[in-house]
Amino acid sequence: MSKKRILSSLFAGSLLLAGCSFSSGSSGSSDEDQITIEVFQGKVEFNDQFEELAEVYEEENPGVDIKITSVGGGSDYAASLKSKFSSGDEPEIFSIAGPTEAEQYEDYLADMSDTEAADLAIEGSLDGVTVDGKVQGLPFNQEGYGLIYNKEVFSEAGIDAEEITTYEDLESAVEELDAQKNDLGIEEVFAFPAKEQWVPGNHLSNAFLAPEFDQNVLDAFNADTVSFEKGEELKRMVDLQNEYSIQPTLSLDYSQQVEEYFSLGEAAIIQQGNWIYPSVEQMDPEFAENNMGILPIPVEGHEGKLPVGIPNYWGVNSNSEDEVVQASKDFIDWIYTSEEGKDAVINDFNFIPAYEGFDTAEISDPVSKEIYEYSQNEDTIGWVFLGYPGSWGDDLGANIQQYLSDDMTWEEVEEDSIADWEKARQ
Repeated sequence: MSKKRILSSLFAGSLLLAGCSFSSGSSGSSDEDQITIEVFQGKVEFNDQFEELAEVYEEENPGVDIKITSVGGGSDYAASLKSKFSSGDEPEIFSIAGPTEAEQYEDYLADMSDTEAADLAIEGSLDGVTVDGKVQGLPFNQEGYGLIYNKEVFSEAGIDAEEITTYEDLESAVEELDAQKNDLGIEEVFAFPAKEQWVPGNHLSNAFLAPEFDQNVLDAFNADTVSFEKGEELKRMVDLQNEYSIQPTLSLDYSQQVEEYFSLGEAAIIQQGNWIYPSVEQMDPEFAENNMGILPIPVEGHEGKLPVGIPNYWGVNSNSEDEVVQASKDFIDWIYTSEEGKDAVINDFNFIPAYEGFDTAEISDPVSKEIYEYSQNEDTIGWVFLGYPGSWGDDLGANIQQYLSDDMTWEEVEEDSIADWEKARQ
């Protein structure tokens, strides 16, 4: 398939993050034999590329009409999906995040164990969504996150990123960047999007809670309580990012963090993952290709390890007609097994494959390459936040927001969050 490079303005990128919808409808939905598949998913970062791939599939399968709706960034995908099902406007394919959401939608999830993709999924990637032998979802990809940094700024400041392993190393580097920020041309060291509850409440907390659940998402999913064994470490990482961030952090969102501050060189470090690459590339292809590196969030006893996991799974709605269920499975299979699909997954979606059969040497963006190396070397921290009960991660994020606004002490953050976890498990 042809590779279209879509350059967008900051404004257009912000609109994309608010959610968008696509339907090719190339062969006409009035045809009685036409099968319409609505795909409702929560990763807006690859929406344009996904639309292009869907067009290729429709050309090869003229009896199938793919409609894509992507909701995320500044919009709440989980709430939007719940609303879709409550209204009866159920999508044929939808994304779920790990065992917690798989349990919420278990009555709607078709068994995917008969798909070719299920056979090719990398070891362990289906564990969190398999119940009594029923595979409830198929992985999107692998993702990793940490502290993405501007290589040029680090070099000009005389900082060797490879020497940063401990919290003390990171703190020293941050202080050095702050002392030179005028000469380096940055506004602040960090752009910490505290407006986004998931950034501290899910991703940052995961790095410090994973050790108490043995890095296992199912251990978190089955746990009756949480103890915050590394709560003080979590607190100091929140404090460090907040203190040296562009302000006010409580009104700074994901779009501003990635597109307005990091991509334009106003911040040297942001806590994010490889999913930001397409957005940064749209803003500045040269910067994306040459100046992005990633550092692990330092966790005592787990230094040098990066959180890597399966962020989302494709679920197929079992309420659909049998032929629609099969057509939906066929489309997902095609994405991860056809030459056109595999090429798009690596080169257009910028995904790190979660399946065998890919030429991982073709992984195109530098951040994904680094994350893949961490994964291959098993220098990883588990994604236990997908096993948090209900909306607990967002609730923790809300408590951290209150801490940042001086309406809660850190002790109260932990106490309230522990009580919320235990209540949700009752």
